[in-house]
Amino acid sequence: MRAVVQNDKSRAQCVLRTPRPVLRRRGATVTAALALAVAVLAAGCAQDEAPDVRGAAGQQAPGAPPARAVDGAAKAREARAALVAAAKRWKLDKVPLTAPAPPAKKPEIKAREGFEVDGQETENLPPVFTTVPTEEKIVFLTIDDGAEKDPAFLKMMSELKVPYTVFLTDEEIKDDYGYFKKMQAQGITLNNHTLSHPYLPGLSYEDQKREICGMQDVMEKHYGKRPTLFRPPFGNYNHDTLRAAKSCGIEYAPIWSEEVYVDHWEYREWDQDLHPGDIVLTHFRGTDDWDGTMTDMVRRFLDRVTAEGYAVARLEDYL
Repeated sequence: MRAVVQNDKSRAQCVLRTPRPVLRRRGATVTAALALAVAVLAAGCAQDEAPDVRGAAGQQAPGAPPARAVDGAAKAREARAALVAAAKRWKLDKVPLTAPAPPAKKPEIKAREGFEVDGQETENLPPVFTTVPTEEKIVFLTIDDGAEKDPAFLKMMSELKVPYTVFLTDEEIKDDYGYFKKMQAQGITLNNHTLSHPYLPGLSYEDQKREICGMQDVMEKHYGKRPTLFRPPFGNYNHDTLRAAKSCGIEYAPIWSEEVYVDHWEYREWDQDLHPGDIVLTHFRGTDDWDGTMTDMVRRFLDRVTAEGYAVARLEDYL
């Protein structure tokens, strides 16, 4: 008994052949061994008849899509379905938009106040800025301090694939460094927001440096990396702040254009609106401070930006 492949001009055909003398000699009764052999060969033939985009010697059949393209399309469909399900599960109005790929050439980041702070040059100091120069309809979500440690927030952001950037204060995170370790494992960058969240312009240069460099030490100890991004508490700084930050290894000092709460937005600019490249601030807060949770705040934020045609991008990809 043998299985052979017969080819015609349109397709391959698998034919199962059993020697006639054996069947005639044993009549309609086939031994158990023979029946098993028939089943095995039939299964093999069924596999041979499955569609194959490859030609002879494993080559791609003319006009067929590449196997990798087929796999990629399937994965994209699965990812989209998961995102749709997550948006429904977290009660969003719409599925969040996906940000475009970041530019190969990073935009030039200029200091918000030009080149002077307190009447002194800041050209070689970390720039303070509220918006990233871009024409893409994207915004950047940033979250400060670390007081609220809501597991549902981590789950929501992971399922929705929403990027964000974090600025941490040691006094707020020291009761649970592990929460932010989980966040870091999800690909989130953890950055510097000082040891104790003081009003920096009211401190001496040395005290400011202690607040910023001290937090660098904390970040390296618990998260294995000294950040290059720093946000001054309350968005307040002076020339000494930027000098101290630079001495601690800081390269950028982003602040914000808008701030989102669980029940309202606040704006820095006169037009009270979103703009391409805006940095949006919020805080790690819960029902002790807000009339809602972190997930409620995220829902409000995403519903607003999505409705206006904005996607959320990763700030570090543009710096």
